[in-house]
Amino acid sequence: MTSTNWFMWAVLSAVFAALTAIFAKVGLEGVDSDLATLVRTVVIFAVLSGFVYFTGKWSNPLALSQRTWLFLVLSGLATGASWVCYFRALKVGDASQVAPIDKLSVVLVALFAVIFLGERPSAVGWLGILMVGGGVLVLALNR
Repeated sequence: MTSTNWFMWAVLSAVFAALTAIFAKVGLEGVDSDLATLVRTVVIFAVLSGFVYFTGKWSNPLALSQRTWLFLVLSGLATGASWVCYFRALKVGDASQVAPIDKLSVVLVALFAVIFLGERPSAVGWLGILMVGGGVLVLALNR
C-alpha cells in the first residue's frame, strides 16, 4: 500500500460507513441493539480472519510489542464502545441525525491529534474542521 492511495481508501471507508448506518437501521428492527452489535462483530471477525489468512498477511500476534498490544487493545475497546453507543442511538433515532453526530469524531480526532500526537493543522485545516463541526450540528439538530 502506498501513501498516494490513502484518499481512495478513505473515500471507500466513508461509503461503507454510510452503508453501515442504513443497513444497521433496517437490521435493528425488533432486535436489541447490543445483540445486533454482537452479530455485527462476529461477522466482522469472520470476514477479517478469512481476509488476513487468504491474503497471506497472517503473522503471530504474540510477536507484537507490548506497546502495540496496549494501543490495539485500547483501540478495540474504544471501537466496541463506539459501536454499542452508535447502535443504541440508531435504534431510537433517525439515521440522518445519528450519523452526522457520529461524524463529530472528525472534529475530535483533529483535537486529540493536536493534544496527543503533536499534529498542527494549518489555518485552512482548522477552518475545515470548524465547518465540519458546524455542518454536523446543522444536520443533526435541524428537526
